[in-house]
Amino acid sequence: MNEAVTAPPVGLSLGRSLPSDPSASGRVEQTGEGAAAPSLFGAHRGPLTVTDNFAVLDDPVEQQDFTEFSEVDGHQVAESVLMVQGMYCAACADTVECALQDLPGVQLAQVHAATRRLTVRWDPTLTRMSSLAQVVGETGYRLLPMQQALSISERLRETRRALWRLFVAGFCAMQVMMYAWPAYVATPGEIPPDIDQLLRWASWVLSLPVVFFASGPFFSSAWRDLMRGRVGMDTPVSIGILVTFIASSAATFDPNGPWGHEVWFDSLTMFVFFLLGGRYLELKARDRTAGALDSLMNRLPEVCERMKPDGNFESVSVRRLVVGDVVRVQAGQAFPGDGEIRSESATVDEALLTGESRPVVRTCGQAVVAGSFNLGGPVQVAVQRLGRDTRFAQIVALMEKASTEKPRLAVLADRIAAPFLVLVLLAAAFAGWYWWQIDHSKALAVAVAVLIVTCPCALSLATPAAMLTSAGALARRGILVRRLQAFESLAGINTVIFDKTGTLTHDQLKLQAVRTREGVDAAHALLLAASLAQGSLHPVSRALVQAQSDAAGVDHGPIGFRDMQEVAGQGMQAILADGGRLRLGSAAFCGVSLGSSDEADGAPQAHLADDQGWLATFELQEGLREDAKAAIAALRKLGIETWLLSGDREAAARQVGQAVGVDHVIASATPEQKLAEVVNLQSQGRRLAMVGDGLNDGPVLARADTSFALGHAAPLAQAQSDYVIQGGEVMDVVLTLKLARSTMRIVRQNLIWAALYNVVSIPMALIGWMPPWLAGLGMAGSSLLVIGNALRLTTHIPVRRTDTRPGMEWPA
Repeated sequence: MNEAVTAPPVGLSLGRSLPSDPSASGRVEQTGEGAAAPSLFGAHRGPLTVTDNFAVLDDPVEQQDFTEFSEVDGHQVAESVLMVQGMYCAACADTVECALQDLPGVQLAQVHAATRRLTVRWDPTLTRMSSLAQVVGETGYRLLPMQQALSISERLRETRRALWRLFVAGFCAMQVMMYAWPAYVATPGEIPPDIDQLLRWASWVLSLPVVFFASGPFFSSAWRDLMRGRVGMDTPVSIGILVTFIASSAATFDPNGPWGHEVWFDSLTMFVFFLLGGRYLELKARDRTAGALDSLMNRLPEVCERMKPDGNFESVSVRRLVVGDVVRVQAGQAFPGDGEIRSESATVDEALLTGESRPVVRTCGQAVVAGSFNLGGPVQVAVQRLGRDTRFAQIVALMEKASTEKPRLAVLADRIAAPFLVLVLLAAAFAGWYWWQIDHSKALAVAVAVLIVTCPCALSLATPAAMLTSAGALARRGILVRRLQAFESLAGINTVIFDKTGTLTHDQLKLQAVRTREGVDAAHALLLAASLAQGSLHPVSRALVQAQSDAAGVDHGPIGFRDMQEVAGQGMQAILADGGRLRLGSAAFCGVSLGSSDEADGAPQAHLADDQGWLATFELQEGLREDAKAAIAALRKLGIETWLLSGDREAAARQVGQAVGVDHVIASATPEQKLAEVVNLQSQGRRLAMVGDGLNDGPVLARADTSFALGHAAPLAQAQSDYVIQGGEVMDVVLTLKLARSTMRIVRQNLIWAALYNVVSIPMALIGWMPPWLAGLGMAGSSLLVIGNALRLTTHIPVRRTDTRPGMEWPA
């Protein structure tokens, strides 16, 4: 809700004064590291100077959390993502955007009404973040880093203020209704004039806190808009409240005056109560809508325990950690950075990063990532990467961009809402004038009802509420949405194109069969090959090592080898203990003559040879993803045509295509040929979704109407995709497609409801069938219905299975 009436006109409230010098800010941190960081953005304690209020936003250490710097045409450009406190609707978002867009050094300012996030791109050589925060503060809103704005204390403070206003409005409305009730049930002349006047005076007194306290957010928002020459969504509401109160007060003080003897204190107080109640529920529902994104983006702790030189631990701000520090992470806490386990073992929840809900065990020396949770006892970790260098930070960057983007339909709704508000004011003025000619006692009530009932809040929330709900539900499953607009594109596709390696198949090879010369045991041949392959990172070598490990239960190191070396592109060779030479690799490297049927199916092979010649052949195969065939079948049931577009050999590509059941296969395609095929299919009228591993499919992922990147490397290596499926399950493509269709269906329902609501309610208000209190109830109810309808999308996401795990990675 809009709480600007109680907040000072500043962009940032601090619990203590900070010097403007960033280095001084750092000195303050170091004197009390454990407690200083959480208090940087505490509650406002009184009037502060501009420097005190905003200097912390210019501190380079603090900016690491919300600002990313880059070079564009030789000039440094900063992009910051912050939370705007005190706003609740599209008009508020538009106010903040207009305040920033024309400032020197500001290249882009975009606010998402549903998430209250501001994305601002600015030139550090022309302006400072503190200056931008000051300008926003002058409009009555506050800028906070998201980790601070999403903290429990901030949420409680905002909720407490909203509840106080709601309580005051509700309590007074009930009392006023008690005093108004006799006038509704008594016959004319039954109530003595002095008692009737006393009841009016009591209603007037009880209406004062409703108007001057509970209604404060409406007035402050409307005043800000009017000062900027704009008409916001709170303008008609504020006019309605003021006109009703003034006219009723005039009738109370002078019953025989020009305003007549009718009073509407009961309608006024009930209207404010209904409106505040609706906005409070809307606030809670909106928090739930974007709650999944918020909780994932706010996982890192503010403080942690760092080891001192003497071996003891001290509490420090996470911002003060440096690479090489050893930290102790307690059970239930998130790891503050990427690092290496120093304890014996740790049980870790990596659901955010892999989409896998089953905990994993990391032993001493293994890596853990920032944002994952320690589920066991205290664990010591040596920090290797911090801040924006971590994979968690890059995932958060993707989510931030998605949560600040305005979908096309939402932009269109906002454009319609602005001129619509002007028409509302004109319609209310006309209704008041028209009814004054017929029955001046009804003119005021009709005009107020028209002002209130036509506020387009539901129209502005219809699209972003649904899309953010879906994005949050997908995030909980490990599917990141980079563009909200992609829901609309995905819902309209009729063709899905898959890459092969790393997408329909696991990105590692598996040993299928071993053929040996007469007298050679297959197990012994595999042991020799795996021992030799230990020195190579080639996918074939890793497959042999893994096969031997699975067969024997343990990994075997080189046995009796010397002078082991790898010949690039050919294989491995070594000298045995008896002086003989052993080779592992291609047929040519091993001196093996292949028969006409060998490798006819295109499957990869490795050969083993000694001084006597051919020793063994190992046939390998790319392992299909467990759910690939089921996903293709599910897409076919949805009426989607499927293609396999691969750069691999014809035989290998067709073998995979037949195994999973795709409709068409294109093989031996270079990246340029892949792009040409996609363009050709689009020219035939197909709307495409491209699914790749995010490593080498950049051009086609960018060209397709919408795109998916599968696999662990996708968030780091691929910025062209609209969706990032971290668990690597192909079935998640089907799930996301179904959810996109459901999302657009909900959006259409919301837009239809918002339109029908105005079509029905406006005529009812114009002809006098809708009193102001009912108009307020209808306005609040329409917004709640839109958000409640969007929340139904959370039931469309099933719980992830825990019986499968992503395969091992190897370079595509």
